[in-house]
Amino acid sequence: MSFSQDVKNEILRRRLTRPCCRRAAAYAVACFGKYFDDRGVVLQTENEGVADHALRLYRGLGIAGTVTAKERPTGPIFEFAVKDPAEVARLLALFGHTGRETALRIDPANLKCQGCTQAFIAAAFLCCGTANDPDKGYSVEFLSTRHQLSRQLEGMLAEQDFHPHRAQRKGAVTVYVKSADHIEDLLTYMGAGNAAMRVMDRRLWRGMRNKTNRLSNCETANLSKSVQAAVQVQRAVRALEAADALQALPEPLQQAARLRLDYPDLPLAELAQKLDPPVSKAGLAHRYKRILEAAERLGPNTNKEKTDA
Repeated sequence: MSFSQDVKNEILRRRLTRPCCRRAAAYAVACFGKYFDDRGVVLQTENEGVADHALRLYRGLGIAGTVTAKERPTGPIFEFAVKDPAEVARLLALFGHTGRETALRIDPANLKCQGCTQAFIAAAFLCCGTANDPDKGYSVEFLSTRHQLSRQLEGMLAEQDFHPHRAQRKGAVTVYVKSADHIEDLLTYMGAGNAAMRVMDRRLWRGMRNKTNRLSNCETANLSKSVQAAVQVQRAVRALEAADALQALPEPLQQAARLRLDYPDLPLAELAQKLDPPVSKAGLAHRYKRILEAAERLGPNTNKEKTDA
């Protein structure tokens, strides 16, 4: 089962206790179904539970509908419909529509309280919404061919601080939310708290993985720099030895040079503690800097020959 279906099934388990909220949810079914006009209401969905939910909502409002299943090569599709003329007249009067509107708009009179807005948005998602699997990305979308309704839905989502966006694709309008934290809030708002927790867990896991990768990359880079520095010092010491110039250096520098040859892979901080007496990491780094400078004074040609040898 897809993540979208998981979200819808979780929303379906939420009980609407207020009559006005059940009416708002039924109104969303009309607005975001296949059509809503003087012919009636039709909603087509791949989720049988959504069709049955619509049937119960309308039955609770005293409006009789039907649910039928239609077979397709990709699987059955379930259709909830109110087509009987008497029932159509009843639902149009209930929602305050004529059925002959040139551009369908959401009538705010059908949203009596804050819970109604919540129920309306949740039911809209049941009818036309999708949610990306958080393992693949973050996105919640509402797809409708009714442009004015989509604009109003975008405004409703914006009023709840979900930061929606809108795009037109092949004649339809998609209202979508992309930010993971806003998706978590929206899923919770619609009654899909478990789905919201799944998004949160995935977001935290990705954040931790990215942080770990950054730290690992940083450590790898630092290790590479340390290895390169150690190799440069070893080459410089050998060049000084070949030119009989190492003995001319002060004793602390000779001691540091011999230590690097004896422990070629040891980190600088640990190497510093092997000196007698021990010095700081910065102190040892300064000694190796002076050794490198001494090797450079031998001349580039001499240094290259001794290094290549």
